[in-house]
Amino acid sequence: MSTLATRSAAPEELLAAARTTMTATAYRALFDRLVAEGRTTGPDQGAEMVDYTKLNLARTVRNEKTVKLLPELQEALARLPAMHWLVITEAWCGDSSQVTPVLARMAAAAPQVQFGILLRDEHPVLMDKYLTLGTRSIPKLIAFDMHGTELFTWGPRPQAAQDIVLDNKKLPADRQLPKEELYAKMHAWYAKDKGVSVQREFLELLNGVE
Repeated sequence: MSTLATRSAAPEELLAAARTTMTATAYRALFDRLVAEGRTTGPDQGAEMVDYTKLNLARTVRNEKTVKLLPELQEALARLPAMHWLVITEAWCGDSSQVTPVLARMAAAAPQVQFGILLRDEHPVLMDKYLTLGTRSIPKLIAFDMHGTELFTWGPRPQAAQDIVLDNKKLPADRQLPKEELYAKMHAWYAKDKGVSVQREFLELLNGVE
């Protein structure tokens, strides 16, 4: 859910970043092209990251087809004042494949929201102002008004999903789930949730900025 950053970007930094974002459509086109070419975003072009990207595209397509917005959230989105939603992410990120399609769907239902995407590893200075527990966890959404004043942040995942990660880390090392098993547990949770938790957390955030 919304997580306090170590420090926030200045208004001019956010406005400058907004001018360099990709649209949701451009990001999806990039995603398609990368998978077709056997590549991913970021400097690590190893087979594992490329495989994650291919799998994430399939998840993204599924979510684009199946996620439905809550009626009460649609009403809140329609009432929003003008603002930017800037999402920092990468194509290889599993959480992003589950979350970013929901964020894009919400933004499309909000006439006054300007939605844009930046790649984390191309914007390390901005990313480092929006850390989660000291890490560059993604996706991260920063909402700010047309003057660059930050309104709220959200990410990298819904609180229930974050609890799965944190609870695993609290276990003794020999009892922690291996990476792939943890990922499988996370994605099973996302499949069952169907984007509802993201929407409910945003409904709470948006009610505070209307």
